[in-house]
Amino acid sequence: MRRAVQNETAANNDSVPHFMFKDQRKTPRVSQTKLMVETREATAGLLIAQDGHALTPEQRRSEEARLQNYVKSPEELNRKRKQEREDAERAAKIMRALPDALLYEADGTELGTDNVGQPGDELVRLKFRPNPGYNPPSRVEQVLTGMQGHLLIDAKENRIAKIDGTLQKEVGFGWGILGHLDRGGRFLVQQADVGNQVWEVTRIELDFTGRVLFVKKLNIRSSDVFSEFHPVPSSLTFAQGVELLKNAMAEDQSAAGAKDQKREDSKTQETAADQSRVQGKDQAKEQLCCDR
Repeated sequence: MRRAVQNETAANNDSVPHFMFKDQRKTPRVSQTKLMVETREATAGLLIAQDGHALTPEQRRSEEARLQNYVKSPEELNRKRKQEREDAERAAKIMRALPDALLYEADGTELGTDNVGQPGDELVRLKFRPNPGYNPPSRVEQVLTGMQGHLLIDAKENRIAKIDGTLQKEVGFGWGILGHLDRGGRFLVQQADVGNQVWEVTRIELDFTGRVLFVKKLNIRSSDVFSEFHPVPSSLTFAQGVELLKNAMAEDQSAAGAKDQKREDSKTQETAADQSRVQGKDQAKEQLCCDR
């Protein structure tokens, strides 16, 4: 477990390759597909479909305007970059705490798949439960004091392929001053080798309820599936990333339009064939009547 965490920590640095990929997100209210690209400044995301439908021209203009606001406003882009760094640091704190915050027990093996580890690799399955002797150094790690579940480690690469955890008790964050997460909350994270021994997150599921400051209800339910990873230059600026996304969206829409046209052509051909069959049957009936 410690070797895997060391590898995970070492892999999450500024020198790792950057990618463009798709993010298919589902929540109780909406289903969205986004094109994402990692740049040297921040990650840019462009919505390309909602609830299974392509965006309207007005929605496309709104999305492009939102991204252009970051390009034109260094202050907004700096805030976005700062938020992403803070999120990454919180995730890193959780990762670094795993060997000490939890107790592990061997639970067999599984084989890797396209979205979990590497296809055919042996994945070591470990059950985990809270370590009663662990004292979280900050409110970030507090969630681990009530977490129980299992994880998978790629035995060859020493990488964490999957973590599936459920809260077995109510857990306060900020030592109960800021709020709490309810018992039964769950998170799932999957990772896979997306090429050249580069690992990326392929799935995240979150399902938590609770309260913030004992007043505001907290309800987080989302599922993100990440796919179609394509490497991009690590030197890519945010503005260049936005242009890359716009071009990719145009290509995606063009391909979707071609598929729709192909389906329409196929339907037209089927309709024509049906009509031809009907006419053939009618003619056969008329001929039969005449023969009689």
